[in-house]
Amino acid sequence: MKKYLIAVAALVAGVLVAPGAAAAQPTRTATWGPSMTIGGPDFNDETIRMVVHTTIGGSSLRLKLSNLRSTTPLSVGEVDVALQDHQATAVAGARHAVTFSRKKTVTIPAGAEVYSDPVSMTVAAQAGLLVSVFLPQATSSATWHSDAFDTTYLSQPGDHAADTDDGNYVTATTSWYYLDGLDVVAPSAAGTVVTFGDSITDGYNTPTGAYATWPDDLSRRLAGSHPFSVVNAGIGGNRVLTDVPNIWQGIAGIKRFNHDALTQPGVRDVILLEGINDIGNNAGPDGAPLTVQDLIGGYQNLIAQAHAAGVRIIGATMLPDQGNTYYSAPAEQVREAANDWIRTSGAFDGVIDFDKVMQDPSNPVAVNPAYDSGDHLHPNAAGMQAMADAIDLSLIK
Repeated sequence: MKKYLIAVAALVAGVLVAPGAAAAQPTRTATWGPSMTIGGPDFNDETIRMVVHTTIGGSSLRLKLSNLRSTTPLSVGEVDVALQDHQATAVAGARHAVTFSRKKTVTIPAGAEVYSDPVSMTVAAQAGLLVSVFLPQATSSATWHSDAFDTTYLSQPGDHAADTDDGNYVTATTSWYYLDGLDVVAPSAAGTVVTFGDSITDGYNTPTGAYATWPDDLSRRLAGSHPFSVVNAGIGGNRVLTDVPNIWQGIAGIKRFNHDALTQPGVRDVILLEGINDIGNNAGPDGAPLTVQDLIGGYQNLIAQAHAAGVRIIGATMLPDQGNTYYSAPAEQVREAANDWIRTSGAFDGVIDFDKVMQDPSNPVAVNPAYDSGDHLHPNAAGMQAMADAIDLSLIK
């Protein structure tokens, strides 16, 4: 009788479930998800309104709030998500209250993260969303992403999460706080590509709000033929092997890789572009000078983590940097040797030769002036587009 009643209830709900079987959960795909670090500012009785730019469309939106890198519990008073009209103003009638276990408030322990209940909302690819988070109590050292290259709006005191207009949002920053991911149900999606790296992937020196990073450009290319989302897991200053003394630049890539890349909903492929900060700082393990074998060992560690999780990993060669403070003859030897291993070892599931794409044709150890943002290391918007265009989309499966 119990099995019969379960089957009847499923039919009434419009879903047929075999007696005794649990209903299948929909497959989720990450549409946005920055990597987070410790060291953000403190808040008290104010609302943070963040802009999120989707890379694939879908429905049943779900948010992830993170207190992962903080040391005190986080009290969240209200969360709201809306389609962006302009700046901190929402599209009229396009806002939704967000709940957690059917409650509007949630307390997140230090070192923890929470997913929201699914929101009955459909979003398009390349859409702007406004996610507003009210923090009613004093916080300490926010879990954040410092270099968002997008605008976040901060309110005057009080709960302004449900505001449609921007009148109560009085200041702005270019960081994200406590918001660590959005995923959707996208039946046509093939999966998620995570771009993992440092400031070159994060988008340093690209214009605020222009979505001109190479991962952004890649997401627009994929939209034409490959239904994959792209999650940008770059952190400025990040290294493969060692933690960075500036805490907002993150723990070592080999430590954060599982959380930031391999647990993203729907992850199928990772594109790895990292190592130039290890080389430029001569930062080997345990404070020793860096060797190319150290860096190769780091790459092998990341490859092993990806393969153990059933995820493909594509290696990208490091860009030339003559003229930057990182450049020296010994550092260049390490970069070239590491790039040669990436190209020829066969250890990765595929290779993207960003080094070759970005070289000055008359001086291969320097970046092409047409692609140089001015510091002889980070690409400008044209260089970011050239990097995205150089990716053979057949590598992404």
